[in-house]
Amino acid sequence: MSAQTSPPGTALVTGATAGIGLEFARQLAARGHDLVLVARDRQRLDDVAGTLRRAGVTVEVLAADLADRDQLATVEARLADRARPVDLLVNNAGFGLKGRFLDHEVADEQRLLDVLVTAVMRLSHAALGAQVSRGRGGVLNVSSVAAYLPRGSYSAAKAWVNSFGRWAAAEYRPHGVTVTTLCPGFVKTEFHQRMGVRRGSGPLWLDADFLVSEALADFDRGRAFSIPGRRYRAIVAVTRLVPSPVLQRLQSLGRR
Repeated sequence: MSAQTSPPGTALVTGATAGIGLEFARQLAARGHDLVLVARDRQRLDDVAGTLRRAGVTVEVLAADLADRDQLATVEARLADRARPVDLLVNNAGFGLKGRFLDHEVADEQRLLDVLVTAVMRLSHAALGAQVSRGRGGVLNVSSVAAYLPRGSYSAAKAWVNSFGRWAAAEYRPHGVTVTTLCPGFVKTEFHQRMGVRRGSGPLWLDADFLVSEALADFDRGRAFSIPGRRYRAIVAVTRLVPSPVLQRLQSLGRR
């Protein structure tokens, strides 16, 4: 008689109705994960959940705006619920702002910080507390190659995610918990259209299915960072050698 393998458990994905988040939900469902999907739009959540349930997995939906502290607290509580453990948290929700720092109202910059940093910190705290107590689990935070470049508050926020992820990966590995930080570059999703920026084409524009497949493979290997694509790995390597003032001249890329 062959040994039974344990089910992969439940994964919670934020920003799960489009782009990278939706692809994470699809690929995790294909792996057999039950899902908790988080996004602002309840109708889109229900539509995605209905499709994924046909893959034979259980799907729960939580409509929440992660910039709203009360709604964020609902997601935190779900992650901290030890009676219904979440084995993998994918912190994917995010957005960008087209202009430079002073082009935006400070309220818009605050919302960016709330979603890209505060939500990631609070949700990671809730998930890690429960996972460390069980001695297993994982967090996969979606950052950006922009973290390695001087590109205003978006890059600064993603640099925080990278720094936090590097530390957390080492801190919680001995407790059986994997923390992986995914750093995508340009991806063929709705992200740029929602910024009001034209989506480009060419070798630097990656497909979401490739990106997520690479990220999950790196997570499975226990890697602290996942930078899909040889070109982006080369770009990150170069950023360590090029002076910051030179890199700053490139900050308009991806904003037109």
